[in-house]
Parts: sequence; C-alpha cells; structure tokens
Amino acid sequence: MAGASLRQRALSNNLANINTPGFKRYDVDFHGVLSRTLERSSSAEAVDAVQFSLERETNTSVRVDGSNVEVEREMAALAENSLEYQALVSVSKARLQMLQRVIGNR
Repeated sequence: MAGASLRQRALSNNLANINTPGFKRYDVDFHGVLSRTLERSSSAEAVDAVQFSLERETNTSVRVDGSNVEVEREMAALAENSLEYQALVSVSKARLQMLQRVIGNR
C-alpha cells in the first residue's frame, strides 16, 4: 500500500505540473521493487523493509516546452493505481477481519 500511495502522489504531482515548461514526470515502480525483493527473499521482514522511491523520467520530451507529461497517460495511470490501491485495502481489511474472528472480537 505504501508504494501505491507514493505512486498516487507522484502521478498527481505530474498532473499538477502539466503546464510547467521543462517538467519531467515522476513515477514509482513498486511492482518491480517488490518483485526483486521477493526473488531474493519471501520473508515478511524483507517485504516490510522495502523502500519505494520516486524515479524521474528524464530521457523523453513529448512537447515543445520540454515537458514529458501527457494528460491521457497520467489519468490512465492514476485510474489503474487507484484500483490497485483499493484492491490492496480490501485484502488488508479481509485479513484483519479474519484475525478478529480468530481472536474472538467481532
């Protein structure tokens, strides 16, 4: 959830700077970070210790003013990320409910 949350902020920031000349978009590759972490270790401690970071995409320009932010791309990424975040929240909520049932708290 931390990676999806950071990505949401990055994508929102990209949209906020859509008209800033020379602005280069940011993103968070939390899928890649998690995959690499799980390849090395599947322990809960390793996954909990994962640090996500913003990555700046500097090698492209799609507009005359030097910016590489495209409204359609950012909106699609925001929608996708939002759905993923909602799914992660649902899974976390279900796990908490299972734990509460096991403990005896309803």
